[in-house]
Amino acid sequence: MLEQLLNLAEIRSQLLAPRIDWTWTWLTVFGLMIGLIAISYGTRPGVIARATTKEAIRQPLFLLLLVLSALVLIVNSIVPFFTFEDEGKMLTECGLATLLIAGALLAVWTAGTSITSEIEGKTAMTLLSKPIDRRQFLFGKYIGILQAVIWMFLILTLLFAVLTFFKVGYDQKEQSLDQTPLWQWIRISDIELPVPHPDRMSVVGSILPGIALTFMQVAVLGAISVTVATRLPMVMNLVICFAVFVVGNLTEIIVNSSVEGQANESVIFTARLISMVVPSLSAFNISSAVATGRVVPQDYLGLSLVYASAYIGAMLLLGFLLFEDRDLA
Repeated sequence: MLEQLLNLAEIRSQLLAPRIDWTWTWLTVFGLMIGLIAISYGTRPGVIARATTKEAIRQPLFLLLLVLSALVLIVNSIVPFFTFEDEGKMLTECGLATLLIAGALLAVWTAGTSITSEIEGKTAMTLLSKPIDRRQFLFGKYIGILQAVIWMFLILTLLFAVLTFFKVGYDQKEQSLDQTPLWQWIRISDIELPVPHPDRMSVVGSILPGIALTFMQVAVLGAISVTVATRLPMVMNLVICFAVFVVGNLTEIIVNSSVEGQANESVIFTARLISMVVPSLSAFNISSAVATGRVVPQDYLGLSLVYASAYIGAMLLLGFLLFEDRDLA
């Protein structure tokens, strides 16, 4: 695992180059959405997933996080960061951080209220008395939480894209440059139609890989939260997920420091243990690419998706084992 993390860091430094092809990326996103729809409406866990999604969206926390995140995005697009030519990059970094915090809070809180509360309130026995086993119950809960996060991300991503679209001209005005027009007129059958200017849309497109990686990080934290919720109360769930979030974003630094700094055996052992247990959430962080104005190619997105899927699968399998012999009576 230590060598894999080092290789992932090396691959990331090589892949963060100014080149990108969106073909396979959009096909992957389309395939994942079709898969979620098929699970929700074509399987037994889908019944649990749809009910969990409705429950998550109806709870006050969803609306609260949505409104607060939208306000933060709007304020960040208006208030200057005093970074001269890097206002757009700072907006992107702050926007991605806002989506990450909102999505993680929604996933962890929903796992606690939806799984832990039903187990402690004995309502899970009612569901499990029907032709749904414990694994289907837990898997459906995770899919439902994931779908609620997707709805929040869709709304915030649309707002984020609109703010970024207009931020391009604002930054050009502040730098005394010629402003890129909002629209470009194209002629179709002797009719001129306005379309968003491609230069502005290219800037909007550059934030989409960061949003995808942020969603992967939230999905990993959601899987951890669902697993923890099978045994521990909500408060402990929040504490554990927060600790994983902090340590997971420092895993790469800890591993590199222990290897390159020629640390003693105890430090190296601790670094290896952390890298084996805690996910390397720093793999989903593209702040370095944003700071240098580079884009994230689909190669890196694919590797990150494989890594996230493998860790999510492992955590759900652990959750199945922990929930299998849990006394629900």
